[in-house]
Amino acid sequence: MGDKVIEIEGLKKSFGDNHVLKNINLELNRGKNIAVIGKSGIGKSVLTKCIVRLIQPDEGKVVVLGKEVPLLDIDELDQLRKRVGYLFQGGALYDSMTVRENLEFPIRRTQLSKQNAELKGLVEDALESVGLIDAIDKMPSELSGGMRKRVGLARTLILKPEIILYDEPTTGLDPVTSLGISELIMSVQEKLNNSSIIITHDIKCARITSNEIKLLKDGTFYASGTFEELKKSKEKEISAYFN
Repeated sequence: MGDKVIEIEGLKKSFGDNHVLKNINLELNRGKNIAVIGKSGIGKSVLTKCIVRLIQPDEGKVVVLGKEVPLLDIDELDQLRKRVGYLFQGGALYDSMTVRENLEFPIRRTQLSKQNAELKGLVEDALESVGLIDAIDKMPSELSGGMRKRVGLARTLILKPEIILYDEPTTGLDPVTSLGISELIMSVQEKLNNSSIIITHDIKCARITSNEIKLLKDGTFYASGTFEELKKSKEKEISAYFN
């Protein structure tokens, strides 16, 4: 596979008569980011869920970090998921846990041998990296939408994933906070040299965070290219996103 960290060929997924993904091909190289754009409800999130098998694909090859995901048993899948961070749309924090406890959870679940002092250091480092150390003992209900996204990202980062899948990281946020989250995605990549797929409808986020943008339409990638390449397109289906 060389430098490829994700390789997808002929991916298909249907829900009854709704053929959401018809023929998806994608390659993500180490240290690169791909943004996937498109209208709401067309399968962008289904794609990322197929990558970590939160949804089982119907057909196609999905290779992540050298592992063919549809063929893994549950233990192998768990091991792979430790290397792939997934930032859910709302942050998906546990409302009954403090920020500190939310961040400790993935470590306690996967690395029970960690000492309390080491755990404390990992949590504080992750919160420092997203600029939220002061929120360590707050409850999620005390946080703004942007802060919840940052805490969700900190929890994703705590396992130092090689790949991060971002599901609408800026949705529901004001323009200033959205810009901050987009810049944070880039600073995280520079620090960890990881690779990302960013599902977004926010073209500014796609421009800031991606090396390549893919437009999903009718179950397949209708267009691919850099922000500048797609922005120059005369095709109405493409230019609509950039005007």
